[in-house]
Amino acid sequence: MKINRRDTILLAAAASALSLSGVATAQAAEGDMVNIDALMAPAGGIEDKFEGNPDAPVTMIEYASPTCPHCASFHNFVYPELKTQYIDTGKVRFAVRPFARNALDAAIFLLAEAAGPEHYNNVLATYFKTQNEWGMSEKPRDALFVIAQQLGFTEETFAAALTNQELFTAIEAQRVQVMDEFGLTGTPTFYVNGKTLSGGKTLEQLAAEIDPLVPANFVAPATTPAPAADAMAPAGGAMAPAADAMAPAGGAMAPAQ
Repeated sequence: MKINRRDTILLAAAASALSLSGVATAQAAEGDMVNIDALMAPAGGIEDKFEGNPDAPVTMIEYASPTCPHCASFHNFVYPELKTQYIDTGKVRFAVRPFARNALDAAIFLLAEAAGPEHYNNVLATYFKTQNEWGMSEKPRDALFVIAQQLGFTEETFAAALTNQELFTAIEAQRVQVMDEFGLTGTPTFYVNGKTLSGGKTLEQLAAEIDPLVPANFVAPATTPAPAADAMAPAGGAMAPAADAMAPAGGAMAPAQ
C-alpha cells in the first residue's frame, strides 16, 4: 500500500504541529481535582464514546496515546477486569479521549473517529493490542494500514480518514486544553469524578479510588447499556505489559518515510 501525497502532507503537518505544542503550563499533581464542568466540555467538539451506565455514580475518563506502552498495558491487561467489575455492573461509565503525542497517535485517532462511535473503542483496542507490530515498523504508516484493513478500511477510506484536517484540528484542541487547563503531563492520565490519577494503574489502585464513590446501597440498573460486541476486545494475544510509568507529553516524533 502506498501512502499518497495528501496523507504525507497531513502526517507531516501533524508532526510539526505536535512538536510545537510545548508542555503543560501548570503540572497537575496526583490526586488534584479538576473543574468538572471544564472536564465534561472537551475542546474541539468531539463527542465522548462512553461505555456503561449513563447514570453511573462514577465517571472515569482516560486521556490516552496509542504509541504509549503504558496505555497499551492498561488496555490489554487492566481494562478487561475494570469492565467486568465496574463498567458492566453499572458502577462506572468510561470513555477514552485522544491525547496525540505524535503523528502516529493522531493518525490512529483519526481512524477511530472515521470508523464511527460503535467501532471507535475497537479500533483503539486493536492498535493497542498490535502496538509492537506497527510501532516497531520501519514504515509505520504502511503498518497502520495493514491493521486498518483488518478493521474494514480500504485504501480510499484510510486515505480519507488521514486527510480529515477538521478532525485533526479538533484532536489537537483537546490536547492543548488538557495540558493548559488540567496540567496533564503524560499518558495515561485518568480522571475519576474529576480526580487526577497519573500513569499506569493496577485494578487494585483504581478500585481504591472508585469503591468509596459508589453508594453502599447502589443497585445496578436492570439493563445496563451493553457496549458493541467488538468493543475493546480485539482478537489475538496481548503484548507484555510495560513497567508502571507514564509516557511524557512532549517529544513528538515524525512518522517514518
